[in-house]
Amino acid sequence: MADSPLEEMEAHERAHQAGEGRGDPLINQVTLTIAILAVAAAVVASLETTQGDKAIIAKNDAVLAQNRASDQWAFYEAKSFKKNLYTLAAQQGGPKAVDNAKVAARNASDEAGIQQKAKALEAERDKSSALAERLEVRHGWLTIASTLLHMSIAIATLSIILDRRWPWWTSIALAVGGAGMAAFAYLLG
Repeated sequence: MADSPLEEMEAHERAHQAGEGRGDPLINQVTLTIAILAVAAAVVASLETTQGDKAIIAKNDAVLAQNRASDQWAFYEAKSFKKNLYTLAAQQGGPKAVDNAKVAARNASDEAGIQQKAKALEAERDKSSALAERLEVRHGWLTIASTLLHMSIAIATLSIILDRRWPWWTSIALAVGGAGMAAFAYLLG
């Protein structure tokens, strides 16, 4: 309850003015624009986060493939070392020369398969690394797009505060730029 009749009249007048504001076409247009921009900004921000997460996963896959390739190359080196030792032992002659030559040949045949595995893992690393780079670029474009959409919401709000159309048009231009950048991010590949 109001303490005085004057306060009650002021409250009634503010309520009446607020009710009149609902019929203002600029406020209605800007409010609708802000709602649409908020949805667009949320979608683009979500896509940005998703692309960032995918880039991290792809980079992690590249690192894991490199580690497995390094393990294969270390195994290849060990087989090569053993092959060379058994070859030298076989060349020395003696009662185990034939057995040493067989072990050297077996290690030599294992080397090719190990080398193929290591090269395949390096190719997997390169593929994951290239994917991570594409996703990081897309994430960057989506970050800019999301920022433009959020800025457009703030500038559209100024249109209501200033009771002017130019901030609203500016916000629409920024939103078009943000949406264009989001689309461009996916056209990159």
